Amino acid sequence: RPKITREDGTEWPWNCFMPWETYQSNLSIDLSKHHVPKNFLDKVAYRTVKLLRIPTDLFFKEGMLLHLRSLRKFQHSGGWIKALLEEAENERMHLMTMVELVKPKWYERLLVLAVQGVFFNAFFVVYILSPKLAHRVVGYLEEEAVHSYTEYLKDIESGAVENVPAPAIAIDYWRLPKDAKLKDVITVIRADEAHHRDVN
Repeated sequence: RPKITREDGTEWPWNCFMPWETYQSNLSIDLSKHHVPKNFLDKVAYRTVKLLRIPTDLFFKEGMLLHLRSLRKFQHSGGWIKALLEEAENERMHLMTMVELVKPKWYERLLVLAVQGVFFNAFFVVYILSPKLAHRVVGYLEEEAVHSYTEYLKDIESGAVENVPAPAIAIDYWRLPKDAKLKDVITVIRADEAHHRDVN
């Protein structure tokens, strides 16, 4: 593997993403934005999210199914596959960052594995039956994530959660200042979730 370095010339420490895949988050988001359910599918999606509220990576499943449909029908996706897979990668980096912060125990990792196994298959079926419903579910999940991260930021600001230093993986991925704190990390993750909400 060729030697990869940061802009300052120091060696790049990550194998899971490269320097050219990093970015500075656009923090100009509308926290009050909400898609009001307009029809039956919207209402099903909204209620499903209110019932579930579980962490999963939906964009990979959407991208995979869209890719398979594109191959099956010999049609272009218009860039939609790439967008969904980029969102999936972004969600993976949220997870990697949280793993660095929280250091989950083996049984917590097992729980995530079990939930993903069930949800992956359920979402797979929903996406096959109604891609529109699936995207609306994702939009509402992201809306819930924005609210959850807003509450998390309030807890950090009130002192209920310690504002610890940001993990190195987050500093490099979001191009945060070297002295970034947990509050900075949660702020950029919340902005990512808001952008995902708006896409779906």
